[in-house]
Amino acid sequence: MAKIDLAIHDFPRPSPLMAAAKRSAKIWLCLILIAGDMLALLIGFAVGAQIEQPNSISADVWTSLIGVLLVFAAVAFQNQAYNPKCLTSGTTSTRRALTSLAATMLLFLLVVFSLKVTGTLPRFAISMGIASASFLVVAQRLLICSLVQRSCGGRLHSELVIVDGGNVPDAYLGGDIIDASATALRSDLDDPYMMHRLGTIFQHYDRVVISCALERKAEWAQLLKGANILGEIIVPEIGELAPLSVHQLNGVTTVVVSRGPLNLANRAKKRVLDIALTVPALIALMPAMLVVALLIKLDSAGPVFFRQERMGRGNRIFHILKFRSMRVESADSQGARSASRDDDRITRIGSFIRKTSIDELPQLINVLFGEMSLVGPRPHALGSTAGDELFWRVDRQYWHRHALKPGITGLAQIRGFRGATEHRRDIVNRLEADLEYLHRWSLLRDIGILARTALVVVHRNAY
Repeated sequence: MAKIDLAIHDFPRPSPLMAAAKRSAKIWLCLILIAGDMLALLIGFAVGAQIEQPNSISADVWTSLIGVLLVFAAVAFQNQAYNPKCLTSGTTSTRRALTSLAATMLLFLLVVFSLKVTGTLPRFAISMGIASASFLVVAQRLLICSLVQRSCGGRLHSELVIVDGGNVPDAYLGGDIIDASATALRSDLDDPYMMHRLGTIFQHYDRVVISCALERKAEWAQLLKGANILGEIIVPEIGELAPLSVHQLNGVTTVVVSRGPLNLANRAKKRVLDIALTVPALIALMPAMLVVALLIKLDSAGPVFFRQERMGRGNRIFHILKFRSMRVESADSQGARSASRDDDRITRIGSFIRKTSIDELPQLINVLFGEMSLVGPRPHALGSTAGDELFWRVDRQYWHRHALKPGITGLAQIRGFRGATEHRRDIVNRLEADLEYLHRWSLLRDIGILARTALVVVHRNAY
């Protein structure tokens, strides 16, 4: 038997039929996705043309439509609209398809303008065609993603775990696992036949994960880099760091564990929204705020505003402004005691402005100065507790929320997570909402939160 035959003799084979079936399934599903897009575009634009010219569609229209289909296919392929990920993620699939359709129509309009035939352009038919085609493309893609999710749980790839002196996480149990020592597999970079054996095993999989001892990680990494496969190595020692990526500078390798959640453009958009809404709001509300200030002065002795240290963006402390709602002599500057429903520290006018959230209006000044945003995680007093634990001791991820400016309102508030934090779960609910907002920020979501805030200005937990 030749060395090459010995190299692959009796190696632990996965179920090749299953691996082949998964590869074939991805190919067929991608072809179905392409056919679905073409059919959706064809029907959508045919509907628009039929509305414009009932009972007949000219040959020129059909020619133009075929051209649109070909251009869309080329743009969609370039835009990764037929990537296997589009078979399992409805959001990714629809976004890439609609982006491709928008680019196709832009090219179409550029051609039309360059040929100077805009006068004969059936505008209504094109508008109806774009609307119909967009709806059908989105519908069929969501349907395919839903079917894939139901049939295979969204996992179309096949994966293998090789254990070479390491442990196997519970998440991989039940899958294809090979014990390297039991099957004489080694990460030997000096043995071409061992490399061949491993390559022959890897060809049946889309992803290979190695669990090995620390001293063999570098060898396995070198081997995987030339294996033409998605290769990963389990590194539990950096798991607690939750790394985002690896960076190299001047020969020094570092693990990237954080970066600002918003880039410069998104920070600018968020700031523009804050200024555009805050300045008119302050002007419009100024008479009402003066009346509230007068009532506070008449109700009890002390300043109009309550200033308190709060944690802001970048874990930097700032002073939040609120209308004073408690008696000066009983105010809690550290916030160790949360306000309760029958709190004896609250003044008469204070009770009203707290229940209606009017006490929060001076925070518009904080927004104007750039210390806060209209929407973001609510800033907490430094001594705030959930049960008997300080907030950041309940969950260390608490500090992650300060990567964004604190807000007057936020996702937690519109979900009803307000009021006293009597139990640990009270802060955990707010933290989960804040982290969701942090990781899925968009300008449209900010606008939506502001719109929904009007429904919870008066809330049963506001006291």
